[in-house]
Amino acid sequence: MATSYQSAVESLLSLAPELWTQRGEAPRRKFDLEHMRVLSEALGHPERRFPSIIVAGTNGKGSTSAMLASILRQARYRTGLYTSPHLVRVNERIAIDGEAISDPEFAEMHGRIEEISQSLIQAGTLEQHPSFFETLTAMAFEHFASAAIDIAVLEVGIGGRLDATNVADPLLSVITDISLDHTEWLGNTLTEIAREKAGILRAKGTLVTLPQHPEVNDAIGEAVRGLDSRVVNASTYVPPITPAAEAFEAESGGPPHNRYPLEIMGEQVTIDSALAGRHQLRNAALAIASAVELKQSFGYQISAQQIAAGIATTRWPGRFQVIAGSPEVVLDVAHNPDGAWALRSALTSRYHGQPVTIIFGAMRDKAIAEIAEILFPLGEEVVATRVNSPRAASAEDILELTAHVGTPTTNAESLPQAVKVARQRNRPIVITGSVYLVGAALEFLAGR
Repeated sequence: MATSYQSAVESLLSLAPELWTQRGEAPRRKFDLEHMRVLSEALGHPERRFPSIIVAGTNGKGSTSAMLASILRQARYRTGLYTSPHLVRVNERIAIDGEAISDPEFAEMHGRIEEISQSLIQAGTLEQHPSFFETLTAMAFEHFASAAIDIAVLEVGIGGRLDATNVADPLLSVITDISLDHTEWLGNTLTEIAREKAGILRAKGTLVTLPQHPEVNDAIGEAVRGLDSRVVNASTYVPPITPAAEAFEAESGGPPHNRYPLEIMGEQVTIDSALAGRHQLRNAALAIASAVELKQSFGYQISAQQIAAGIATTRWPGRFQVIAGSPEVVLDVAHNPDGAWALRSALTSRYHGQPVTIIFGAMRDKAIAEIAEILFPLGEEVVATRVNSPRAASAEDILELTAHVGTPTTNAESLPQAVKVARQRNRPIVITGSVYLVGAALEFLAGR
């Protein structure tokens, strides 16, 4: 079975580059939903055998999904969670009640999907093999249906309208904060991107979201009106943030968290989240509002205390994750400018201007120069390294793209070398950029 699992992973990885393109070039394959519809129908529509919530957005959709799934588990619902990308192992993307799919189950689900896919190709029903993400999404649907889960939280991969997850018919559609990212497929403006994200809405359905950039609000509002959808504004569950407000985040030296009182369904509770940074207040509000909506409109038995417990027990690695030691290490996925701003705010709150060493690596299709302008001024030194991916920018590329920032920058051929250099500086280390770099750091530091 171990060999079968390894074969399944290798087969999937051979599909991974299908949608990647360099800026200005056409995608390698058509980005649409028809392939997934055909595959889903051939499987007997497993996505229809359990209720679901779909979560789209640029930043925060993974954290929001993880918190909502944790709340549902606390309310004793058998809960599936489908997320992307993974940090260390691909199994992380498909989980039930917080447990990733096992290697034997992964191999079994892959075998089912592969058999159906090949038969569809041979029959001419499918023009080409389902993509990496389409295959994994079908595996998740099949796994959740086979396990007879009570509900699933589905994180959109890219966009929303044409994303493979969007073949499901959700109880709720959730949209987190939207910014410019994946412009090759989604458009070059906030309006275009928001329209793609709003593709997860359903006619007369329910959307849970928060006010954000006016362009985004207008685009989502237009979609809502066109579909006669109902909007749940999660602002009720965002605690007030003013210059006079008590700090939500832990002081430097302690474990980072957000802790604040909140009234939920008429009951006063304390929200205490290990997902640090003020940007997480918005993500938590979306998860809370979704849980309340599930109770009030769909009959789910969820209490205010279970909501608080769900937030408190959420673990979402690689999102301002602090690893104690000398020096302390912070891991954070900040692969676009908005993510970089969120990380900058959290670092400023924790270190109060204390210099840090930044280890940075990113995909070459990301806004590296802009991310550097936001983050690098916080560093006494930056160590640029290459992520283990054919899409990655080299350390030399990063040095060239970020030279204008002015922060002293060196390069390292690998992450272990970068960590070795950074440790010698005896300052807090921040490892950030690509999700794949953060995942490699988690694996490397665990091994150390």
